[in-house]
Amino acid sequence: MAARTSILGMTSDALARDVAGMPGRGAARNLYRRAMREGTFSPEDEGLGEAACTAWRMRFDVPLLKVTRTVDEVGHDGRPTTKAVLRTEDGFEVEAVRIPMGRDRTTLCVSSQVGCRLACAFCETGKMGLVRSLRPEEIVAQVVTVHAQLGWPVRKLVFMGMGEPLDNAEAVIQALRVFNDPRGFSLSQSNLTICTAGHVEGLAKLASLGWGRLNLSVSLNAATDAKRDKLMPINRRVPLAALQDALIRYRPSDRFIFAVNYCLMPGFNDAPEDLEAVARFCAPLGR
Repeated sequence: MAARTSILGMTSDALARDVAGMPGRGAARNLYRRAMREGTFSPEDEGLGEAACTAWRMRFDVPLLKVTRTVDEVGHDGRPTTKAVLRTEDGFEVEAVRIPMGRDRTTLCVSSQVGCRLACAFCETGKMGLVRSLRPEEIVAQVVTVHAQLGWPVRKLVFMGMGEPLDNAEAVIQALRVFNDPRGFSLSQSNLTICTAGHVEGLAKLASLGWGRLNLSVSLNAATDAKRDKLMPINRRVPLAALQDALIRYRPSDRFIFAVNYCLMPGFNDAPEDLEAVARFCAPLGR
C-alpha cells in the first residue's frame, strides 16, 4: 500500500483540492476539523458508504505522537510549567511545554527539530547536535496530541522548543499555515510566535510572506560580539551588526514590536555595560 498522507500537514483548502473527484469528498471539511481539534479520523462517523470510507482510509490518516511522560517544573516565579515528552514514529523524542502566562492563560511551546545544530552553550538541546528536522505534520501533531490526549488548551503557540525554527523554515511555515486555518485551530497570526537565534536567511524567507502580525522573538543573550561568540556559535557567522540589519529590514510595519530574549548569567552578561550594549542593539529596531 502506498504511504498515506497525514491530514495534519495540510490546510483545509489543500485537502479539498486533493479529494476532488473522490467519493465522500463532501465530508472533507468535517474530517479536517475533527482531525485538528480532536485528533480523530473516522470517515464512518460522517455517514459515508463503505467505498468512500475505504477511499479515505487508503489515502489519508491522522497520526498522533506518543506521550511518553510529562514533567512538572516550578519556575523562579513560582508558577508551574509542564513538559510533555512526545515520541515520533521513528522513535525520536521531542518536547512541547505548557507555559503559564497569568490569569489562567497559557502558551504552548513547540519544537521544530529533533536536536539542533546551533550548539548554544546554555542549551541542552544543542548538545545533541541536529538529528533531523520535523515535518509539518509532526509539528502540528505535537499540538493536536497534547490537546486531545492531555487536555491542554491551544490559544497561543511559540516556536521556542527543540531546534532553530528558521533552520527548518519551509516546514515551520507550512505548520503556521495549518495553525492559522479557520477550519482547524483558527489561530490568528498575533497568537503565533517564531523565536530565532539569528537565522538571517530564514528571516528573509519569513519576511517574503508578508505576514504583518506574526510575532518574532530574538534570542540575544549578549549584545557584544565577544560575549555572544562564546554563547552562540551562530554569531561567528552572523555577527550582531548583520543580525541587527536583518531585523531592521524584517519589520513589516512601524507598529511591529520585536521581543528580545535575554538569559541573565551572573558575572557574565549582567553588568551595566551589558545593559547599555543591549539598549544600543535594540534602539534602531523601534524606528
